[in-house]
Amino acid sequence: MLRRLPRLRWSGKKLREAAKADAGSSHLDLAKESLRDLVGDARLPRGVRESLASDYAAVEAMLEKLQHGHLHIAVFGRVSTGKSSLLNALIGEQRFSTSPLHGETRYSSIQPWTEVEAGGLFLIDTPGLDEAGGEQREALANDVARRSDLVIFVLDSDITDSELQALKQLLANGQPVVVALNKSDLYTESEMQALRRSIVSRVDGLVHESAILTVAAQPRAETVVEIDGDGNRTTSERERSADIDELRLQLWEIFEAEGKTLSALNASLFAAELSDQVGLRILSARRDIGDKLVRTYCVGKGIAVAFNPIPVADLFAAAFIDVGMVMHLSRVYDLPISRREAGSLVGVIAAEAAALMGTVWALHFVSSALKVGTAGLSTIVTAGAQGAIAYYSTYVVGRIAAEYLALGKSWGDSGPKQVVREILDSLDRDTILRDAKQQIRAKLAAG
Repeated sequence: MLRRLPRLRWSGKKLREAAKADAGSSHLDLAKESLRDLVGDARLPRGVRESLASDYAAVEAMLEKLQHGHLHIAVFGRVSTGKSSLLNALIGEQRFSTSPLHGETRYSSIQPWTEVEAGGLFLIDTPGLDEAGGEQREALANDVARRSDLVIFVLDSDITDSELQALKQLLANGQPVVVALNKSDLYTESEMQALRRSIVSRVDGLVHESAILTVAAQPRAETVVEIDGDGNRTTSERERSADIDELRLQLWEIFEAEGKTLSALNASLFAAELSDQVGLRILSARRDIGDKLVRTYCVGKGIAVAFNPIPVADLFAAAFIDVGMVMHLSRVYDLPISRREAGSLVGVIAAEAAALMGTVWALHFVSSALKVGTAGLSTIVTAGAQGAIAYYSTYVVGRIAAEYLALGKSWGDSGPKQVVREILDSLDRDTILRDAKQQIRAKLAAG
């Protein structure tokens, strides 16, 4: 019996539809629909699809696999545990490379299991987990196993701490696992029973006891001693057949009973993971675009405020600019809002920010008053200072508004005050003000 697979978060309607039809076929149909939606999503920003090209190719391959009802089974484990030998024994031919050298398998490879009973099964070999300097091999092995429908975790002795962690990671990724204790011919029957008891104990709650099997993929040759009629002794070696019948039978039973569901569940889990990655890439792209947009508005507002000769009135112009910026940002995040909504959002942000950084806002008002109360150099100095403050205030509004939009037009569980506080704490005010002055001067010089 395999460990219980995680349930997909399908809608109530889809679950009711699945209940009316054959479970395996329904799962396949739902997985195909999910994958096709992911591949065909036209809303992806430019560059996101390109950055995930290999993953999308894997989705296309998975769609083809689902279409033909194939099931992929990967071996996984430390180097030299006999993974390749086990696959060769299952197939009955030497198709996977084996060698007495440590870590012979450097790349993943796949072969069809052509037995009549298993016409839709494909077996995948993977590099060993602990090859010295083989970090890339380990990453490849993890990736192949993650995209397989079922994993045979191969051991050749008691399970080590590193193997146990790798097993937990596989299970955390949603893979069903069969544990194969290989090289059983190297142990006595009592030793093998003790080993199996120890493994069962260590993986308790992770893998069911019935999914822990003993095998001998490539048993040592048997020594045969013959004595003729004259008492002469001759010694020879006789090859022994692989002992994998129990594993082969369990794999066939899994394929017949749960093959379609396993394939669909793994495909859907992979699609969900890729969807999350796409979401993060999209959000990152939107943040980059939004940050450039905010800085453009910051410079524009800084210049407008610095050269507005009317005290206090420039603050209203500044608010007007902030509202326009927020509306523009909402389109970047594909959550357009009205001018009224934008004004309300700016008001909330300004109120919370004023409570948290009163000195900055006080300086803003003071410099506004000084601008018409002085002349000559003093006016230039105060106007420049106020322009930098205006730049900073718009940057704060833009960062907070972007966070609000990134959360789907929501402040989250913490509310606006905490979001504003976290954004303010993350900013280096002195650096931003210095950059603001430099950008405003550069803009004026260019004009």
